[in-house]
Amino acid sequence: MSDKQQQDLPKPARQMQRGIYLLPNLLTTSALFSGFYSIVAAMKGVYDAAAIAIFIAMVADGLDGRVARMTNTQSLFGAQYDSLSDVVAFGVAPALVVYSWSLHYLGKIGWLAAFLFTATVALRLARFNAQSEEVDKRYFQGLPCPSGAGLIASIVWMGSAYEIDGLYAAIPVAAIAVIVAALMVSTIRYSSFKTVDFKGHVPFFTIVLAVFLIAGVAMQPPEILFLIFFCYMVSGPVMTVWQLHRIRRQRNVRH
Repeated sequence: MSDKQQQDLPKPARQMQRGIYLLPNLLTTSALFSGFYSIVAAMKGVYDAAAIAIFIAMVADGLDGRVARMTNTQSLFGAQYDSLSDVVAFGVAPALVVYSWSLHYLGKIGWLAAFLFTATVALRLARFNAQSEEVDKRYFQGLPCPSGAGLIASIVWMGSAYEIDGLYAAIPVAAIAVIVAALMVSTIRYSSFKTVDFKGHVPFFTIVLAVFLIAGVAMQPPEILFLIFFCYMVSGPVMTVWQLHRIRRQRNVRH
């Protein structure tokens, strides 16, 4: 590519031509590796390690974007690489882990439910990338795929911890996977928590709640993580119903 052609490219594209930033892309690679390891662990029947690896991928995925913004190392390459990594870590890995643990007992229905989960993650990420400049940063449109993956992973982790045979959980797990898949591609709004000011003052109760959550995760990680992600999953529909009810009530008052 000539110098003139490089100058005509957008700034992120020119950055990609010169090379890539190490630190944020290294974190993205860590998330990708964790997702891949999760699949390998599930193939060996080590489901607790497979579930934990998905949560490690969530931590790495949450850090790469923040590190890129803090160090001013955002790039078009990094954004696309992050999306591809997310498909593996939060789409393919959770689907194969839950299929290996439980859904395979349902035959075609099981692998279709697993595929539906993977496909909706890819569709959601494609929609997010296409609308990244148009959406309200305060909210996610649809359930974020890391949250959906976290819910599925926590179920598998609980099943492994309590030595539950996946056969007995196959039907409810398939239903949950389908519901999560539908929520991920829905237009229901979920709080992104991007407006939370971690540098400012917060109520004392917030710190107390955070301490209890950390203690709970340390004592009973699969159960507490399941409750956290389940509450977040239902928060979107609940808030939507509440807002619709409030709008309807305001209209009735006016008339």
